[in-house]
Amino acid sequence: MKSIIYKNALINGRLTDITVENGKIISLTKTDEDGIELNGKKAFAGLIDIHTHGCLGISATDNIGELETICIYEAENGVTSFYPTTVTTDEESMLKAVSQPYENLKGAKILGFHMEGPYISPKRPGALNPEYILKPDIQGFKKYPNVKIVTVAPEVEGAAEFIKNCDAMVCLGHSVGDYDSACAAADAGAKCLTHTFNAMPPLLHRDPALIGAALDKDMYAQVISDGIHIHPAAVRALYKMFGKERMVIISDSVEVTGLEDGEYLFGGVPVILKDGIVRTKDSGALAGSTSNLLDCVKCAISFGIPEKDAFEMASKTPAELMGLNKGKIEVGYDADFITVDDDYNICNVVIDGELFK
Repeated sequence: MKSIIYKNALINGRLTDITVENGKIISLTKTDEDGIELNGKKAFAGLIDIHTHGCLGISATDNIGELETICIYEAENGVTSFYPTTVTTDEESMLKAVSQPYENLKGAKILGFHMEGPYISPKRPGALNPEYILKPDIQGFKKYPNVKIVTVAPEVEGAAEFIKNCDAMVCLGHSVGDYDSACAAADAGAKCLTHTFNAMPPLLHRDPALIGAALDKDMYAQVISDGIHIHPAAVRALYKMFGKERMVIISDSVEVTGLEDGEYLFGGVPVILKDGIVRTKDSGALAGSTSNLLDCVKCAISFGIPEKDAFEMASKTPAELMGLNKGKIEVGYDADFITVDDDYNICNVVIDGELFK
């Protein structure tokens, strides 16, 4: 296959060309050959969203066969790969959702699915439907194909045994668990917290709960840095505690992302979207975000997180968590990268070495 050369990318302050072949980066040196001009724009590894439910009225759970709409939206906003996230709903709907084909869609690449529940606490469902919450059941879980991530409450009966035998990457969340139950889950193999601070106990000096356990057990922490779900000071605190190596920026975007204010359904739960904030109609609980991952990176930078680290926490860090050959603009890595202007607006998007935008 002929090489594709992307000219004049600004990577870590150095102007260079990116040569790709068969979807991989094979050179990062200047060349005299012609290629696709990137005009000296800043280049970053393509963003990877491990927690997103949908956008533009399309839900990864409910709108079977319409994933391409999400893929195109994600790519247009700098996400080159992602894990569509299902809500806690009935078994048939979840099975249909994670069984739908996704290999040959336009736009951002789907790497598998994230099941947020149903193995969560009925005491902390957030905007998820408590009617469909189940106790962890590894045999029941094994019938769901293509699931690479699952969110589990560590304190529920059977959680540790489930985690120990689960092939997917386990996140802890939607929980009222204490420090000990979270430590036991980490020892069993759990690696990450789901939307840290949200739908879980706070970090208290005599009851450190999930966050304290995650710190002690070197777990990763998902963070919705949209300025709504947690205060900017809490984002900065998590950054100082977990560092860019273990803090993962997520969007947790839901299907009302990109829609006008109004009343909608999220996983069968009535929600109200107003001024970019979506809440459940009955309790007023936050019901996911209406920000894409790039928006959350921009917010993190505005909160004081260094630019390079903010972009890495939405690319390199989730890639390392998931064991992917992505998240870096380096020789040998997948050729997924983006360029942005000085205001972080998307200029170019390259996915598998091919120019999307």
